[in-house]
Amino acid sequence: MSVVARGLSHVYGDLRSLDSIELEARPGEVVALVGPSGCGKSTLLEIAAGLREPSAGTIAVEGSSDAAGRLTHCAYMPQRDLLLPWFSALDNAALALRNRGVGKAEARSQAGELFERFGLAGFEKARPQELSGGMRQRVAFLRTLVAGKPVLLLDEPFGALDAKVRRELRRWLRDIHDRTGHTTVFVTHDQDEALEVADRVVVMNTGRIEQVGGPDEIYDAPATPFVFDFIGESSRFEVEVFSGKPYFDERPVGLPFNDLPEGRSTVYFRPHDVSIGLPGPGLISGTITSLRRAGATRRLEIAIGPGQRTVEADAAENHSFRVGQRAGLNVKRARAFPARAAPRNVPSYAG
Repeated sequence: MSVVARGLSHVYGDLRSLDSIELEARPGEVVALVGPSGCGKSTLLEIAAGLREPSAGTIAVEGSSDAAGRLTHCAYMPQRDLLLPWFSALDNAALALRNRGVGKAEARSQAGELFERFGLAGFEKARPQELSGGMRQRVAFLRTLVAGKPVLLLDEPFGALDAKVRRELRRWLRDIHDRTGHTTVFVTHDQDEALEVADRVVVMNTGRIEQVGGPDEIYDAPATPFVFDFIGESSRFEVEVFSGKPYFDERPVGLPFNDLPEGRSTVYFRPHDVSIGLPGPGLISGTITSLRRAGATRRLEIAIGPGQRTVEADAAENHSFRVGQRAGLNVKRARAFPARAAPRNVPSYAG
């Protein structure tokens, strides 16, 4: 089933939490809503679930736009697992079936058949307080799934868990989705989670959608400075373009594109999209101020320009750079947003 929002807005007092949202979650796909706190992600999910009504516009699940109709088609999992401490894990998982009128024995049987698939075999009799955080979330998700509804709405399903458990569960969530084929919309603050699990990612900011696209599109071709800054790691610097040539710190620099309009533009790049060497013509020159490990690479912080803006770049593990050394940055891949042009119309380039 599809979930379709058209002109959807919501107002809390003087605060517009959602502003003219246009969005469609297609049948069988996973859609991630990502953005900073307060951007409207959870409000959008609650309206989809029928827990709130919009101030304007519509949101429909398979053509049904009233709250009762949305509740009929959607299973909603809130941020907290809300497991009943006096119930066993199995009885908590079966609760959605009991609420549908299924008898206790049958509900326990149906839920129990899924315990092994959910990595819960052997914990049927355990109380919630005896389970790890990851197992509690699995029980809560199983309870949501056995409700038998074609649309799953998950609000920060793994938000309270540590990074290692989150990584394990997001792979597990994607596997469960591929087996069941539900339409799934989930809220997350974790960019890696959104990029790894979702078929499409919706980046939100102050109640509006900044960009919708596949994970590769969102990461490799951000439509706005906000998306580039929010998704992944990034650095930026400003250039002035005169006679078609970009200048930084009053010196011409080489960039992986050559069609910027005259005037000022902001160039965004990711740490792995530059190479570092000695200062030279056409390079961005600066002073190394910090070195630290970043996985298999070393992350360098470099102060550039008269304002000593700090940018970051990756170097090989066996590099010979040191703090205080002058260095030159060769920008191999970047995206530029002219100061007085619409960012959405600026193409992305790769060297």
